[in-house]
Amino acid sequence: MSSQASASASGGVLIVGSINVDLTTFSSRLPARGETIIGDEFTLVLGGKGANQAVAAGLAGGNAHMVGCVGTDVFSDVASGGLTDAGVHVDHVRSIPGPTGVAHIRVDSSGENDIVVVPLANSSLSESQIDDAFEAIGSTCRVLLTQLEIPWALTQYSIRKAHDAGLTVVLDPAPATALDDAIWPLVDIVTPNETEAAILTGIEVTDESSAVEAGRWFTSRGATSALITLAAAGAVLVTATSAERFDSIPVTAIDTTAAGDAFAGYLGASLADGLTLTDSIRRAIAAGALTVTRQGASPSLPHRDEVDALLARSR
Repeated sequence: MSSQASASASGGVLIVGSINVDLTTFSSRLPARGETIIGDEFTLVLGGKGANQAVAAGLAGGNAHMVGCVGTDVFSDVASGGLTDAGVHVDHVRSIPGPTGVAHIRVDSSGENDIVVVPLANSSLSESQIDDAFEAIGSTCRVLLTQLEIPWALTQYSIRKAHDAGLTVVLDPAPATALDDAIWPLVDIVTPNETEAAILTGIEVTDESSAVEAGRWFTSRGATSALITLAAAGAVLVTATSAERFDSIPVTAIDTTAAGDAFAGYLGASLADGLTLTDSIRRAIAAGALTVTRQGASPSLPHRDEVDALLARSR
């Protein structure tokens, strides 16, 4: 983790990423190809991995700043309002003529989901917009959170800017795709789940041992640490010289949407607040556990009081 980051004064979290509205259907099962079924419920709420992580960081008590784009359609108020309601600063959210990004999510009765994301306004994020954000607030932030729902060139640009500014760089590599190896030495913490780790490394992650092997793939390429999340099996933190297992908190899953975003947002906010990496991971696990017990993306993200209470009970 960057020593310059720990010296930063204000504990801000800068989130560069996607802002969508989530159109979610809930049904007992997912339809087969060409099949129509009757669903049970429908929701329309703020989503997008960037926005979800910003909301989670805001609910965690973090000083969260979102950098992204929304459209000028009927969905833009849902997106912007969801961010501000969570206490996220939106000075660097730009309005683009046209539609806001959309994610179509289907959730079955077991809580599993599939998702189709259409970027739309997110595609208009630019280097100059990122430059403006770093110039205005970069010196007040300790942590960058970013993901892969915006063009890779901009994720990479944000990572380089944050690394050069001394921020702790947390990359959630989702949706997973092959990345330029040159980026890994600039990443302090990469947080793939089992599926994402397998896509990126070619190593099938099925247990703690294979998670450690996948983690070593990232650290051997220069990442400071890899934090492989294993759903109900917890998480494994891997560095070049060590590996540590973190237990999950048992819950009954209703909808797994945004669990990874809750994890990332709480991780970033906790690090920015000065918590140790170990304590930040445990808090992030508690946030993810609460998230899967509720339906939806941003509405399922928990408040810090709930997270800290669950963490205290689990200990």
